[in-house]
Amino acid sequence: LSSTNFSFLQVVLNITFVRPEKFYISGFSNIPHTQYFYVFLCFVYVMTVIGNVFLLSVICLVRTLHSPKYMIVFNLALIDLCGSTALIPKLLDTFLFDRRSILYEACLSNMFFVMFFGSLQSWTLTCMAYDRFVAICFPLRYHSIVSKRSVAVILLCMWLALIALWSSTVGLLNRLSFCGSLEVQSFYCDHGPIFQLACNDNSINDIMAYVAFLLVLCIPLILIGITYACIAIALSRIVSTAERLKALKTCSSHIILAATFFIPLLFTNISAVVSSLNPNTRIINSCLAHTIPALLNPIVYSFKTEDVLNAIKKLFRRNQLGIQNSKRKVLRS
Repeated sequence: LSSTNFSFLQVVLNITFVRPEKFYISGFSNIPHTQYFYVFLCFVYVMTVIGNVFLLSVICLVRTLHSPKYMIVFNLALIDLCGSTALIPKLLDTFLFDRRSILYEACLSNMFFVMFFGSLQSWTLTCMAYDRFVAICFPLRYHSIVSKRSVAVILLCMWLALIALWSSTVGLLNRLSFCGSLEVQSFYCDHGPIFQLACNDNSINDIMAYVAFLLVLCIPLILIGITYACIAIALSRIVSTAERLKALKTCSSHIILAATFFIPLLFTNISAVVSSLNPNTRIINSCLAHTIPALLNPIVYSFKTEDVLNAIKKLFRRNQLGIQNSKRKVLRS
């Protein structure tokens, strides 16, 4: 290319490719008293942090919980803590303090972390289903199949694969030009509402959205369904009703968590595809789906799991003994 043609090409590219300085997060439209909803989310965040830090501490401090199963539970609690921190504080800053403009780079960072930790939660629930499947269907081989090493490898591969998925998905937004509206109809920098604002070809981004939907929601849900189908077959072969109920009870916590996570997200995504879902309905449903499971996870595992309850009691007794010993030392002195 001659210098003249090259300069002309640069001018054309500068005119046709537009990268905005900021996006505007619109949130809800025409709903009164939304500040109460944001205050509720503030309460949810505080309780999520307390609950998950407590669960992480219990797993760390009690040696009996240093098992493959609770490695997965620890991973879930860590993800819930990080995911809620990536989403809720920024959400509250945006709407409670009316700072709805967000820098382009900050928006992409927010999108990556929210999507990344949300997808990690999906696959961690799948790992839990796998753990229950092996425990019930292959009880004699459980410790050889589900070892600390195998669980560590699974979790590491899961983190690396999802980092690659969301790095490429978010990175592809850099090829888009935004020359029209910069209003994002969501409560955070959501991938779908943003790439749909582009005024050049966004077909690759649309494909990546479907790929992410399949990898993050559909495939994990199918795998969980298959594991529970196998578990149901295994339980039907158990003659004793008491043993059957005992085995099923070990799955109850996971079933509750999977239902609260997958059902709202599936409803939101399917409704958005097959019909014109009201933006406010989509935002509320999606917001609760991103925040409530992280609040429920430590509650469910703290109060519905016998191992964790026993560990909490052991820590409480240890603490009481420590206090009594301290008092005795003070009295003797």
